[in-house]
Amino acid sequence: MISSPSAPEHSLRLRLSMLDDARPDPRVALVTGIYGQDGSYLAERLLADGWEVHGAYRPGTSMSETAPADLTGAHLHGCDLVDDTAAADLVAEVTPGVIFHLAGASSVGRSWQAPVATARVNAVATTALLDAAMGVADRTGDRVVFVNASSAEIFGTTDAGRLDESTPIAPSSPYGATKAYTHLLGAVYRDRGLAVNNAILFNHESPRRGTEFVTGKIAHGVAAIARGERDRLSLGDMSARRDWGWAPDYADAMYRMAVRSDARGDDFVIATGTSHSVRDFVAAGFAAVGIDDWEHLVEIDSAHVRPVDPSDFVGDAAHARTVLGWAPTVQFGEIVRNMVESHMAQSVAAR
Repeated sequence: MISSPSAPEHSLRLRLSMLDDARPDPRVALVTGIYGQDGSYLAERLLADGWEVHGAYRPGTSMSETAPADLTGAHLHGCDLVDDTAAADLVAEVTPGVIFHLAGASSVGRSWQAPVATARVNAVATTALLDAAMGVADRTGDRVVFVNASSAEIFGTTDAGRLDESTPIAPSSPYGATKAYTHLLGAVYRDRGLAVNNAILFNHESPRRGTEFVTGKIAHGVAAIARGERDRLSLGDMSARRDWGWAPDYADAMYRMAVRSDARGDDFVIATGTSHSVRDFVAAGFAAVGIDDWEHLVEIDSAHVRPVDPSDFVGDAAHARTVLGWAPTVQFGEIVRNMVESHMAQSVAAR
């Protein structure tokens, strides 16, 4: 457990330079947000491959009850990453060869309700971890890899078509702006010699997706309707289209970024290249429980509509395919079915 003592402001790199002679091990990983969807899948992958895994979680949080992860063997650390001293202490204690930074506020909708908190959680924590990682690299002269979970939301409401690493960064939400900051700051530290990989993640789902997200809400709601526990599913704009992938595939992409021999790091769009509407997601969800006539089971509530929302997001992952050898493995319909069936199974187990 990492404490969060108060301390005068000072350079985290200077602080780390006064620590012991521990050196980063390329098979030791620190995964922030380990209880989250991406963090848990990535940690499971690392553990299965024999890595020493350290996971950071915000005190008071827990993993998904819908599809809990098996983190047996992982070293878990409760740490408020917004506290830069605590973040530096954590990195110093673990001395990882790879930092997968996946923690942070992740809801675009909530970022409009709490923009200051979103900025604090996303921007401050990432800055602290990047600086701490740079401190380890400077102190030891060893390579430290930093995989930063960027987001397609950095592109905003662009109508550029298929989006890739060259698409201009122009966020249209507080969440997107914070992710743009961390993305650009990662590039700054890369220029300083830290091996920073920005994973520009398009939407990706799994049974571990929380119900605060529209996809998790749909999967949970469809399962509840199929069981006769509710009558309606309330949603916002169903015409919005997204490029939805399978979360374990995206964890695999970040793993591939970490084990590359390239010492510099790079930016990678991770996406399927195909978009579907929210309506498509709803239809696929009801189809998974054998309901074809579903229109009367869904009501539209303007309260769920975001202030600014891009109508269509499609990513071009050609760079990741070429450099990482990465490709998505699970198709849209199977993703939705897996999510709904997980909620159905959870209900049966609870009875």
